[in-house]
This record gives sequence, C-alpha cells and structure tokens, in this order.
Amino acid sequence: MAKSAAVKSRRGRAKGLAKNRAKNRAKNRAKNRAKNRAKPGARGGGRFFHIEVRPSAQFAAFRVQDVGRPGDVERVAGLRASGSWATAKWLIEKSQAHIDSGRLVPDSLEARRLFRQLGSVPVHVGGDRFRARPRRDIPEREKPTPAMRRAQRLNIKKAQAAAARQRAAKAAAGTKARARA
Repeated sequence: MAKSAAVKSRRGRAKGLAKNRAKNRAKNRAKNRAKNRAKPGARGGGRFFHIEVRPSAQFAAFRVQDVGRPGDVERVAGLRASGSWATAKWLIEKSQAHIDSGRLVPDSLEARRLFRQLGSVPVHVGGDRFRARPRRDIPEREKPTPAMRRAQRLNIKKAQAAAARQRAAKAAAGTKARARA
C-alpha cells in the first residue's frame, strides 16, 4: 500500500510539473509574440501615415495632440527622461495625403504646411511608415528670427487694438451715464 501511494504521489507531481511546463511554454510564446509585434503603421492597414522624426527609444512616455482640425494631422509628443517634451512623430490621416511612386504627397493645406516644417523629405520605410529629420534647431544667437519678429509685431498690434476697444467701450459707457444724469 505504501508503495502504491508513493507511485501515485510521483505521478501527481509529474502531472503538476507537466502542467507548469505547459503554462511556462504558453507564457514564453506570448512573450515572443509581444517582442515580435509589428510596429504601428508597419503593415499599412491603419488610418494614418506615420512620419517618424526621432526614434521612440529616446522617450519614456508619449502623448498624441491634434494639430488643426481633429483627426487630420496629429503630433505624437514624447517625454524624455530629462522631463523635456519633443516631437517623436507625425500622424497624417490617409485622406490628407497619398503615396505616389514611393513618395508621400500632401493633399491638404495642413499636410503641406507640415511637410514644409520638416527638416527633410519623408523617406518610405515600409507599410504606412516614413522617416524624416526634425527641423533645424535655431541657435540662440540667431534669435529672434524674422518669423519671430513678425509674430511679435502682430501680437503687439492685437494687444493695442484690444486696449483701444476697451478705452472706447469705457468712454461710451461714461457718456451714457452722463446723459442719464
């Protein structure tokens, strides 16, 4: 009797070990699938063209931001370990651009603006994925740039116009009050 109990317990342990091995194999297969998962846009079945500007390995977290109208052009911002944010890639809806002879061609005004801002022409990597350089980093000694000066002038004019409107509104309110008295 003792002998048969020992044999049974060994069989039970063997069954348990076999179950554990099967579980571990399933886990490893799942891990391998996760490692070999296709990158977004790699297979070409998505809604967007992906233009990578900086490698995703530089970032710890990501955030997607709409640029312009919702869904047309989106910016994927990446958070660096240092805490600074930078553009990791751009997403362009397929209705806003098309591929012609291996080149991405913009169809909308927003897409054309984005292509002008990029530091290079997007190069096809595969599927819906493209790679481009980020625009040039302007050194501090070259600032303010002519575009920055134009924007500053425009902002000053807007502020002056708003102040003039407020003065006019106060003056109109003052004359109404005097007319009632």
